[in-house]
Amino acid sequence: MAKAPSVKWTREHTLIALNLYCKLPFGQFSSTNAIIVDVAARMGRNANSLAMKLCNLASLDPVQRARGVKGLEGASNQDREMWKEFQANLPVLGEQSEELLHDLFTHDEEKEVDFLQRDKVRLVAPTGPTETQATVKVRRGQQFFRQSVITAYDVRCCISGINVPRLLVASHIKPWGKFPADRLNPRNGLCLSSLHDAAFDAGLITLDEKLNVILSKRLRSFFPQPALEQNFVSFEGKPIRFPEKLAEPDGDFLCYHRDKVFQS
Repeated sequence: MAKAPSVKWTREHTLIALNLYCKLPFGQFSSTNAIIVDVAARMGRNANSLAMKLCNLASLDPVQRARGVKGLEGASNQDREMWKEFQANLPVLGEQSEELLHDLFTHDEEKEVDFLQRDKVRLVAPTGPTETQATVKVRRGQQFFRQSVITAYDVRCCISGINVPRLLVASHIKPWGKFPADRLNPRNGLCLSSLHDAAFDAGLITLDEKLNVILSKRLRSFFPQPALEQNFVSFEGKPIRFPEKLAEPDGDFLCYHRDKVFQS
């Protein structure tokens, strides 16, 4: 049987691969992964080609290298240049990669591509008032950030461990409105339950240098309330659940939150 011709890795295909890299755990870069099989087929590629590209990208990830994860050593010069460009220009390329991925599955602008069920890709309507009212371009960027952060934390609140996707928020450490350059940076995100997201955004809780949970005096002023204490006091002084690869929270961003947002 004649070997199928190889498909050139275009800029667009590489952006899609970078998007997937941000959303899939390293241990799921397999040619048998249903999501990889599906996306590869829509790209006109075989699943092994896409899986190898993801492993090549892992070799360029400084967070993975620090953990001793080497990936594959077949990264091309194009991969290296695209990796650098992607990380340096996330506000633009995050949106573009999400748009390219979206268009593989649908041209319905009222739907977004959802990866939170690890065994399949779903098309979902935007959730929450911010996403439903945003322009399509902005919404694609929000979707990229949300999916990247939540999947990096294994679809669990990094404080409470809640793993109901509809109750989880990709919370910005530095505010979305004030820091446009960091809006789509997964390291500016935490996967939090809706309750803990609201508390973090209001400065009622924060994280110290070791990623332990700190409660503010303002929050404590509402004690005693058994339900409130159950959701916060039991986690005080304990470290968050650590994420995978690119979403490890940036220390400078957390320092900003402690100094400018937290109500100590």
